[in-house]
Amino acid sequence: MARLQVNIDHVATVRQARGGVEPDPVHAAVLAELGGASGITIHLREDRRHIQDRDLEILRMTVGTRLNLEMAASDEMVAIACRVRPEQVTLVPEKRQELTTEGGLDVAGNLEHVQRAVRLLRGDGRIVSLFIDPDAGQVAAASAAGASAVELHTGRYALARDAEAARRELAELRRAAQAAASGALVVHAGHGLNYQNTAAVAALPGIEDLNIGHSIVARAVLVGLERAVREMVEIIAAGSHP
Repeated sequence: MARLQVNIDHVATVRQARGGVEPDPVHAAVLAELGGASGITIHLREDRRHIQDRDLEILRMTVGTRLNLEMAASDEMVAIACRVRPEQVTLVPEKRQELTTEGGLDVAGNLEHVQRAVRLLRGDGRIVSLFIDPDAGQVAAASAAGASAVELHTGRYALARDAEAARRELAELRRAAQAAASGALVVHAGHGLNYQNTAAVAALPGIEDLNIGHSIVARAVLVGLERAVREMVEIIAAGSHP
């Protein structure tokens, strides 16, 4: 059955809007775990627009499930990850002007650079995942880079204009998941998933973890974070056992 990793970046976004101390993403992580999350995801960006270094340090000490650090494959971030030692690192593309991650990491076009980062990050046994588009070439490159997992970018599926387009994108995700699993890669998925479209992705064979943030935090504004997480966990469970 697929598991839920909750991305709490947007809790920090609300905090940073006022430059204060609340809401605290550390508190959010506790509530997410109480709601059934199997992991907590944060993205430490170069510009520190939401998650701060202090958040990472405290979450590393307090998360009881698994801390997944999303980050660019830069020397600065690799050094931080090797020092803080989260259980999982997910390498993602990053552009300063983007609102959110806009596409998958081009592993095939930057293989040597990604290989070096993966080698350093896997040195003490942590899971290293690469956020990639559901493309056979990128899956093969992720395996060549030495990654232990891939996270398939579900953005095109989430933004599909109609049911037929969604079916096509879901088929691409299925093929990529099968290719990754055949290459001994653990398969994760995420980006743009919400309470309406997640079940179909959870039902795909081989998907082990779903990374979901914005829709959960948005619902939490209305119903509370623990309940919002629990509802998503139930959707994933139902999708995993259609």
